[in-house]
Amino acid sequence: MSINELSDQSIAYIPVDKIRPNPYQPRRTFDQMQLEELASSIREFGVLQPISVRYMNHSSYELVAGERRLRACKLVGLKTIPAVVMELSDRDSALLALIENLQRENLKFLEESEGYFNLIRDYGLTQEELATKVGKSQSTIANKMRLLKLPPLVKKMIIDHDLSERHSRALLKIPEEQLQLSILKKIIDEGLTVKKTEALVERTIQRLMDESKGKKEQKVKAYLKDIRLFTNTIQQAIDVMKQAGVEAHYKMQEKDHCYEITIQIPTK
Repeated sequence: MSINELSDQSIAYIPVDKIRPNPYQPRRTFDQMQLEELASSIREFGVLQPISVRYMNHSSYELVAGERRLRACKLVGLKTIPAVVMELSDRDSALLALIENLQRENLKFLEESEGYFNLIRDYGLTQEELATKVGKSQSTIANKMRLLKLPPLVKKMIIDHDLSERHSRALLKIPEEQLQLSILKKIIDEGLTVKKTEALVERTIQRLMDESKGKKEQKVKAYLKDIRLFTNTIQQAIDVMKQAGVEAHYKMQEKDHCYEITIQIPTK
C-alpha cells in the first residue's frame, strides 16, 4: 500500500533512515542502558507499539512520537519500523511530541521547560493556551519556564548531577552566576538536601543584604566627609578675608534634600 492510500491511523513499515527527528522533541538525553534493554526486547518480541510519524516530502518522514523505539530499532539493526502515519500541521506535531513525552515520568524538568518555551516562541501561544493544550495550570507553565533564567553552565551542572527542580528553584533567588556556581558546588560536594540548600541560599541572601547596607553606609560617610572638607575650605577662606579686614560672612543650612551655603562679601 502506498503512502497516499493510508488513512490517518494506518500502519506502514517505513525505512528507519527515512525518518528524521522531531525538532520539538523536548528530551535531550537518553539513558543508554535503557535503550539497550529496549533493543533487547525488540530483538526478541519485535516492536509492540508503532511509532507516530508525519509525511514530509520526497518519501521522508518526521517523527512525532517514539524516538526511544526508533533509536532502539537502529541499535538492533532493523531496516524498517511500524509507524502510524498522521496528517499534522507543524504546530500540532510539536504539541504531540511534547505531550507524548510529558506523559513519561523520566522527562527532565529542564527539558520540559525548554519544550514549553519553544512552543510559545515559535507558534505564538500564550501560557494560558499552552496550559490548556498540555493539561497543566498556567502557573505551572510559568514556574517551569522561570527556570530557564538560570545561566547555561548552571543548568548543565544541574542536569549532569541530577539535581531536583526545587534545588534549581532555590538558586533562582541568587542574583549572580558566580554565587550560583559556588552554591552549586557546595550542594554537589556535600550532597545537600533541598531544605539545606534553601537555608544556604537564605543565608547567602542575608549576607548580600548586609554587605549592601554596609557599602551604602560607607558611601554616606564618605559623602559627609567630603562635605566637611568642602565647608572647612570655605570657612578658612572667610577667616583669611576677615583677617585682611573684609567683613565676609558664611552660613550653611541643612535642608530636606541639600545643604544651602550663603556667603556674603561686601562690595565696598
